[in-house]
Amino acid sequence: MKVSKNGIQIIFAIVVLNFIFFNNLHTEDNLTKYVDPFIGSGGHGHVFVGASVPFGGVQVGPTNFNKGWDWSSSYHYSDSIVKGFCHLNVSGTGMSDLGELTIMPATGKLKINAGSQDNHMGGYSSLYRKNKEFVSAGYYKVHLERYDIDVELTASERVGFHKYTFPASNQSRVIIDLGEGSADRPTQTYLKKVNDTVFQGYRFSSGWAADQREYFSLILSKPVDDFILYDRNIRHHNDEKKGKYVKGFLEFKTKKNEKVYVKMGVSTVSSENALENLMTEIPHWNFDKVKKDAKEKWNAELSKVKIKTDDIKKKRVFYTAMFHTMIAPNLYHDINGEYRGTDKKVYKDTTFTNYTLFSLWDTYRAAHPLYTITHPERVGDMVNSMLKIFEHQGKLPVWHLRGNETNTMPGYSAIPVVVDASLKGFDGIDLEAVFNAVKTSATGDFEPGVKDLMKYGYIPADFMVESVASNMEYAIGDWAIAQLAKKLNKQEDYDYFSNRSKAYQQYFDPETRFMRGKLSDGSWRTPFDPISAQHRVNDYCEGNAWQYLWLVPQDPEGLIELLGGDQKYTEKLDQLFNMSSNQEEGASMDITGLIGQYAHGNEPSHHTTYMYAYSGEPYKIADKVRYINNELYTDQPDGLSGNEDCGQMSAWYMFSSMGFYPVNPSNGAYVFGSPLFDEVLIDLPKDKSFKIIADNNSDQNIYIQSVELNGKEHSYSYITHKQIMNGGELRFIMGDKPNYNFGKDKKFRPASIVY
Repeated sequence: MKVSKNGIQIIFAIVVLNFIFFNNLHTEDNLTKYVDPFIGSGGHGHVFVGASVPFGGVQVGPTNFNKGWDWSSSYHYSDSIVKGFCHLNVSGTGMSDLGELTIMPATGKLKINAGSQDNHMGGYSSLYRKNKEFVSAGYYKVHLERYDIDVELTASERVGFHKYTFPASNQSRVIIDLGEGSADRPTQTYLKKVNDTVFQGYRFSSGWAADQREYFSLILSKPVDDFILYDRNIRHHNDEKKGKYVKGFLEFKTKKNEKVYVKMGVSTVSSENALENLMTEIPHWNFDKVKKDAKEKWNAELSKVKIKTDDIKKKRVFYTAMFHTMIAPNLYHDINGEYRGTDKKVYKDTTFTNYTLFSLWDTYRAAHPLYTITHPERVGDMVNSMLKIFEHQGKLPVWHLRGNETNTMPGYSAIPVVVDASLKGFDGIDLEAVFNAVKTSATGDFEPGVKDLMKYGYIPADFMVESVASNMEYAIGDWAIAQLAKKLNKQEDYDYFSNRSKAYQQYFDPETRFMRGKLSDGSWRTPFDPISAQHRVNDYCEGNAWQYLWLVPQDPEGLIELLGGDQKYTEKLDQLFNMSSNQEEGASMDITGLIGQYAHGNEPSHHTTYMYAYSGEPYKIADKVRYINNELYTDQPDGLSGNEDCGQMSAWYMFSSMGFYPVNPSNGAYVFGSPLFDEVLIDLPKDKSFKIIADNNSDQNIYIQSVELNGKEHSYSYITHKQIMNGGELRFIMGDKPNYNFGKDKKFRPASIVY
């Protein structure tokens, strides 16, 4: 058949277009390419760097010598010394723990300790270079300069998988050092050789988690020639040892470029369970398959939200943020359903997925509300995990870490989370059990100042530090309890907790127009400086009076009334953002990302930009949210303005970049701001989807002119959870000047009660 010149050109064009289309389709299916786990590993982000799967039970990655606050996650981007590769890590926290179950490949003369920051050559630690370090979703690689060893890491849910490429050496080894951790102290360690490829043991420790118990089983792909045991600096000539600082050296010979593989399964129950976890999840030695599986698991989760933008940097920031929201909470039960409770007893329950590592003072604000949209299949299990914790320790978790209650941060912040899920109607949640848990937690003698609150109607500042912060956090939880009581027709409880949710009003000083510490005799604490933010010693927590004035997401109407109405409220809010950002000497190091006295680097401020909507001026949200999204989140290692805090900082970005935010995390409403992307498509259950379109969107057109929901005018300055989950299309029409009338009328403003 003869084809004309024009026909050939047409065929060629079709082939090219098909290639471009399918190539782009394939590329967009690979969303992990936009994930850079190094983002937030510098500065004060404190994120975990290494390999894991979404919400996985292990986080296997490099560990540096702990040099202070910025090494809370065991690693900092600025570092160049690695002392090993651990299997449990926190991500983005302001305190150090975990960084344990450490193994390290090495060659040459035996060094029995890791060494130190000042003398790493005195131990087995090694230098590494940034240009020979790589990380992606589910995979990490680095070259150990000292030993000429390539280290590659990947993971399944409960197993860390290591691949080491050794040089030729008659003195090669893998070190298991149970004494090493990030900032805790081992209380008892144990290691034994089962045979020449299987090693088991445990590490018990005390630190932020007061009584942590971790068991492991390790399998080596290469039989060892010798097994050397030490406890501290003393060698023991047998095949097992119990002590405080036990370490083992698995000795063998290697040829040039020989691959040696290591698998470590982890359990809080027993080494036998750890071995079962290992053999069930990774019964083979195919490292590339596990790496590919991990990547596919991340892609499956990342694909739940698809964004349209020509700005690749913004894609990197968004999908890395989404990635960061899925490092914690962590899977906490073994393959057989067993786990160790807060009471240290072993439980078996195969009816739900058990989670740990709940940074609730942070994550109740946006991360958990985000999960109700992006991970609804996990929400019921997270709630039931918290109910199990309640059964074991008598109260809901505050800051739960590997079966330990750390009691870190003020408030009973699990309450807004479990109530929000209950009111949104997630399956598998016993509402009466939830109500019993929240009421007991809020009225028992568990949390600081609760009994004083019940006696005085507020927490006196002369009885405890952080009294204002604590009571204001309690009030947010009390409001949530009241709403659940209302749903369950418990009128007396509704009235009681509704009244308690307004206890913040006790701290409002009409003269200074701030929330102030109030003494037991009813007088104000003096002297008073609204800028003062002395860390963990004043009436606030990691903040000052300017920042805590706005911590009333459950009752903005009440705050507006206290401040004298819409205009005066708005003027005060304007002043917050426009005043000096200067801080006094000794101010909390958590106060970062400042715009005036608004501190985006710390959670109590996160809802504050959206408070303008409640006084009818939502247009004032736009420039602030756009500035934060564009300037305080970048694709660089220092791309976070404060601690990541187990996904909360990134959840703020995800919500805000999509165009809305859950100011009150328990009332099922999301307040509009300024959408960053041209389009966002959210996959929902039951084959539904929710599309967000921003017409005329640009860096100049930041103001919402009007909104349409499913093709109809939407005059409200917020949207509800139910409307999103029903699926459909939300369309923002954007412009370069404010529409002062949008959301101005009171009937179109967000309110405390939305459900």
